[in-house]
Amino acid sequence: MKFLNLTRHTEIGANSYYLEISGHRLLLDCGMHPKNTGEDALPQLKAIAGREIEAILMSHAHQDHIGTLPVAMRHFPRARVFMTEATGEVGSVLLHNSVNVMTRQREEIGEASYPLFTHRETDRASERWQWCPLRQQISIAGERAAQRERDGLTFEFFEAGHVLGSAGILVRGEGQSIFYTGDVNFDDQTIMEAAVFPEERIDVLILECTRGDHAKPADWTRPNEERRLAEALCRAFERGAGVLIPVFALGKTQEVLAMLHKFRRERLLSDFPIYIGGLSSKMTNIYDRRARITRRQLPRLQLMREVAPFILNDETIRDAPLRAGHVYVLSSGMMIPKTLSNVFARRLIDNPQHSIFFVGYANPESPAGILRDTGSGGEVALDPEKPPQHVRCHIEQFQFSAHATRETLIEYAKKLSPKKILLVHGDPSAVEWVRATLATELPGSEVIVPAPGVELEL
Repeated sequence: MKFLNLTRHTEIGANSYYLEISGHRLLLDCGMHPKNTGEDALPQLKAIAGREIEAILMSHAHQDHIGTLPVAMRHFPRARVFMTEATGEVGSVLLHNSVNVMTRQREEIGEASYPLFTHRETDRASERWQWCPLRQQISIAGERAAQRERDGLTFEFFEAGHVLGSAGILVRGEGQSIFYTGDVNFDDQTIMEAAVFPEERIDVLILECTRGDHAKPADWTRPNEERRLAEALCRAFERGAGVLIPVFALGKTQEVLAMLHKFRRERLLSDFPIYIGGLSSKMTNIYDRRARITRRQLPRLQLMREVAPFILNDETIRDAPLRAGHVYVLSSGMMIPKTLSNVFARRLIDNPQHSIFFVGYANPESPAGILRDTGSGGEVALDPEKPPQHVRCHIEQFQFSAHATRETLIEYAKKLSPKKILLVHGDPSAVEWVRATLATELPGSEVIVPAPGVELEL
């Protein structure tokens, strides 16, 4: 069994991992770095050049996990590609949007390599994707594994509770087993239900560490946090504020819309206009179409019809006025330059009347992370091409992460008690906390932080 971390640094970046087990060569995810551009946005696929990849297994459709899948399929044309049906539907929309973004960036930042793939290549790639049902063993040939054949290589998808379609992946071969959590949440969200992961003993656990550097507050509960958000919105509206909530188009948009729907229904707030972006509306339509056929809370809720958000795009955002009593739920969650949330934030951050509410993870080096850490009274340049601005708006932080708390990650690892644990998908401080804690609490397990580009013999 061999493992190679293809992510360029110990970070949440272009997540991708090479796995060799029972003579078979697999790729787990193939993401695009949310902040970097060009070659730096890709996983280190050159590190496995010349190796024949048999299968690419996708955990979910966030950009940092699926964003360069067409590039990987070009490198490994014989590889079969497997994912859940919902990930396939969402992933196609996201990749087509990525082509549009890269085409625009080619002109704006002069990145000659963009777009890294085309709309036609995306269509051809998605035709080869094979959708897999949850909790069913599949052979490397893409067929349901018969009991008598289960000594060969099989894989199985389990609900990860992160976003629509997200899955952890259990790979078995010749008496060995390896479980990749992907991005996971062990707690219920407003729409998504908690992960249902295997609890059998496995040999190797590949564990995400996103929230490793943040302890869960002792008194935190989601209902209390939802009420705190409702109260903050009420105060903002009384002050005559417009409120920007930076979100990811997939997952966080739909969770926030569901919360705002609950606030209206429970009369915590009177009716108020809500705006989302074009990509978010496409993702929300998919959530609505799959509401009754996926495992989720509020299965009857049709967000686009019942919340009825207005839709902004790259053109209309520039003319849309910032209005009191309106909520702007705009991507990207990291507030990357030129995205809707970044453009809108630059319009309001120097105005003490308005508010920005952060509701999830933001890379500390991203514009959202920098603004959040700077806080009111500081100065920040949200776009390197624009002059710095004084931060005078109200800034508040809420905890609605779609990732597992570090406490539940440790609890799950202890439940499995694997021989080896590989720590991925986390900033260095987050990974180090998880490593040190597991080393103390699971002395019988070898805890490894896989150095990028270095092959491990497991």
